[in-house]
Amino acid sequence: MPKTMVNVDVIQTAIQLACRAPSLHNTQPWRWIVEAGDLHLHLDRTRCVKRTDGAGREAIISCGAALDHLRVAMASAGWMARVERIPDAANPDHLATVTFSPRAVVVAGDRRRADAILQRRTDRLPFGSSPNWSQFARMLNAVIADRAVILDVVDDAIRPKLAEASALSDALRIYDSAYQTELDWWTAPFTLVDGIPRSALVSAAESDRVDIGRTFPVVTERPPRSGLQEDKANVLALSTARDTPKNLLRCGELLSEVLLEATLAGMATCTITHMLELTASREVVGAAIGRTHPQALIRVGLAPTFGRIPPPTPRRQLADVFEIRG
Repeated sequence: MPKTMVNVDVIQTAIQLACRAPSLHNTQPWRWIVEAGDLHLHLDRTRCVKRTDGAGREAIISCGAALDHLRVAMASAGWMARVERIPDAANPDHLATVTFSPRAVVVAGDRRRADAILQRRTDRLPFGSSPNWSQFARMLNAVIADRAVILDVVDDAIRPKLAEASALSDALRIYDSAYQTELDWWTAPFTLVDGIPRSALVSAAESDRVDIGRTFPVVTERPPRSGLQEDKANVLALSTARDTPKNLLRCGELLSEVLLEATLAGMATCTITHMLELTASREVVGAAIGRTHPQALIRVGLAPTFGRIPPPTPRRQLADVFEIRG
């Protein structure tokens, strides 16, 4: 049977949406290549943050989130994506090969998920608690199931242990000049197409209210979110059985699903990984949640309706991440 070909304009539009996926320090460590009618996703190791993510674990998770964003974008355009993960065992940086087939029907839910890609923000400010959290958590466990990835709803009683791991990570890195230099580079106060813009950072007072957030360079004092003296977000944890590229890729795909479902439910989100980058703090988190290989934590809560909402972070040009061959 001949391969179904997708118009390249459709693929380009979908990739632009896929590249709205979150990534460590907004590094966007992905490269997309169309060749012989297939779409290939590669890890771009030149975009890895070497001191922070030396093995590229978080970069692969980021690529997994972009892969799921692509699936969502193509579904809204009337195409089903079939994904072969790690298609070449000799080249683990070739993360996926994607082929497409036409869908008979595009439902409203497909379009809403694609819209959620543009609505989602990484919000580092403190959140209010969600009154519908139990219902949302049950829904997640019902619709998101994957043998390779474990989704845990973290009990509030465990949060002090997470705060301990966060403080330990900060303490171990306070005199790590290479890490601090990387962090300063990716939060530089000049206009970029990547990195974390100043508008997405928080003030010292706001940072102090989030006990499990990464310590970023702070910005000029801003009025805190009204009525929020401390972060009331609920926390989700994603873990895998092993740290293999395929498991990490699937973890990123599941991360995307969780973030988009939360966005559709009207909730704000922030992915947390700093306390999983060092062995000591990762072991504290793993022991707290009962998992050997925790990969990401996600704060989920409510942002005040009239509060400050972070603007979208910049993205690289399509030509920098996409190539057509043959």
